[in-house]
Amino acid sequence: MNYMQITGTLINYYFHCHRQVWLFGRDITMEHESDVVYQGKLIHNDSYDREKKEIEIDNIKIDFFDIRNGILHEVKKSKSFEHAHQWQVLYYLYLLKNKGIHPLKGQINYPVLKRTVDIELTAEKEKQLETAIQNINNILEKPKPPAITVKITVCRKCSYYELCHI
Repeated sequence: MNYMQITGTLINYYFHCHRQVWLFGRDITMEHESDVVYQGKLIHNDSYDREKKEIEIDNIKIDFFDIRNGILHEVKKSKSFEHAHQWQVLYYLYLLKNKGIHPLKGQINYPVLKRTVDIELTAEKEKQLETAIQNINNILEKPKPPAITVKITVCRKCSYYELCHI
């Protein structure tokens, strides 16, 4: 698997649970069972209704794009995994830059919190992303899922909870 096959979701999962990366990378998807994911989709659909949503480019889905200002937007329900959200947006910016579409900026929108976070791709973050991409490839090549390394309190709301803790 190379970076053109890695999705924003895999990048997001990488920054909070490597086991989730392995499961999702094998098309074991539990998100359709999750109330938390469903709530996030409702917020996404009900927010920013004047914007064209889910622009697909290769294997990524950008929530919406402000062409006038060159800002890629990602809509999230809560800031629980804000660090992972930031890396997901950085990955989108990285892929677009590699396609010759730059300079761009990113923004994470938390409509329920009425909060935004601005994201900018730097050379240092590009290197960190390249390392993350390689690490994701390494995780996906393993015959067994990685051990659980996150706290169970975080896991309880995860759509994969039953696969890991029961």
